[in-house]
Order: sequence, then structure tokens, then C-alpha cells
Amino acid sequence: MWTDDTNQDRVVLIDAGPDLRAQAIRAGLMRCDAIFFTHNHVDHMFGLDEVRRFNAVQRTPIEIIADEHTMASLRRVYQHIFERERNVNDSFVASLIPNTLPEREIEAGVAIIRWGMSFTPIRLLHGRLPVLGWRIEKAGSTGVPEYRSTEGQRVTDESPSVLRYSGTSVLPLAYCTDTSAIPTESWARLRGLRTLVLDCLRERKHPTHLTIDEAVNIAAEIDANQTYFIHMSHELPHEATNARLPANMQLAHDGLLLEDALTA
Repeated sequence: MWTDDTNQDRVVLIDAGPDLRAQAIRAGLMRCDAIFFTHNHVDHMFGLDEVRRFNAVQRTPIEIIADEHTMASLRRVYQHIFERERNVNDSFVASLIPNTLPEREIEAGVAIIRWGMSFTPIRLLHGRLPVLGWRIEKAGSTGVPEYRSTEGQRVTDESPSVLRYSGTSVLPLAYCTDTSAIPTESWARLRGLRTLVLDCLRERKHPTHLTIDEAVNIAAEIDANQTYFIHMSHELPHEATNARLPANMQLAHDGLLLEDALTA
């Protein structure tokens, strides 16, 4: 969440998982301006129906951005949204603006600029499935994004769930979930990060996810200021695993909030 140049709060989501409604309520989200999808698996897209309530509250459609494979899956699963005219009854469905990214733009790293923020697709591999990561950073806007707490208030130094970096920005940030390998051509888009959010499933080898050792090695190569590992299984005990990770790496957790002063 940030505030754009017109003093309008903006909220962008990455993926729409099955528990989107519960997550949005817990986070106190009052709007959703766009959703950037990583891939078409159930745990990343089966909450899209829930965004219709945002449509009703903010009275605007929601842009969804995805590669061709993911957008085709969304259109198939949510035919009642994308082909509303075919519904027997004119029911309450989400109002969406689909934006399909051509493969040539993904390969070229063409950034999508929305409300003063830049979102660059990063091609990753989830086993044999090509998926997207997203690099997020401030675009050439005169406004300074303001990140707020889950209650909609300005985040303060006293907020225990907020991680600060001595007044510096957590951006650029790269979000790379469901990853087993990084193509050679994608590494350049992972350079110069302040924050890396990276897949890390368990200790044992897995065909479509990174092990903890693989994730640590990749994070060390990328060398972001701070790395958060996500998509862990219960095989990784949280406190014990964090205790043996490098100082600038840790397991993420539900409700983790990163505040960005963007003073750099």
C-alpha cells in the first residue's frame, strides 16, 4: 500500500490465493487497484472471486496482470467473470481489466508503471513451468509512497511488526515465490536489491521448489540487504531455522509488514 501523487491510497496484490478474503480482512484492506499474478496454480489464483467486494466499495474495476499461460487459466476458471454476458442470471461478479503480458515483453524486462511504482516481470522456473517473479521499485514519480499499518494508520517506530533499515528503503524488492531455478537471463533483474522475498520449501530436495540450502545459496549470490524466505512447509521449525540462518536472512511469517520510508 502507498499513496500516489494525487494523495490517493493505492493497493496492489501479488496473486489471489484461496484465503484472500481472510487475509484482506486481517490486513484491513479497503481497496485493490491491481493484481500481479505469478502463475496459475490453485493456491495463487483461487481467491479472485473475492475481489468483487473491492469493486463495490471503490466503484472501479481492478486490473489483473499475468503472462499468457496464467491469463488463459484465469479465463477458463473464471468464465463467469470474463464472459459475464453468458451467465444465466446477471449475478454479482468481479469487474476486471485483463492485461496479458506478451512473452517478448517479459524477456525484455519491460516494466509496468502504475501510480508512481514500477513492476518488472522476472522469468523464473517452478519445475518445468515458467512462472513470474516481480521486481518492485519506485518509478520516476514526484510523490513519495507512504506505507501504512494494517489499521490504515501511518506506521510508527513503535510498531513491533515493522522492520526498518535505518531510514533507508526496502525497495527495490523482488518477490520470487514457487521457484526451483532462475534462468540465466533473469539474474540481471535481481541485482541491486534491498529486499529479496524467495521460495524455500524444506530441507529435502523437491522437484518444483528450492530447498533451504539452495535458497540460502541463491540469496547469498543475489546479496540483497535482507532476504525473507516464503512458502515453507512445517518441516522447517521457525525459531530453530532462523537461528541458523545468516544474519540478513530469515523465514517470513503471516502478518509480516515492511515499512518503506523511501528516503534514499
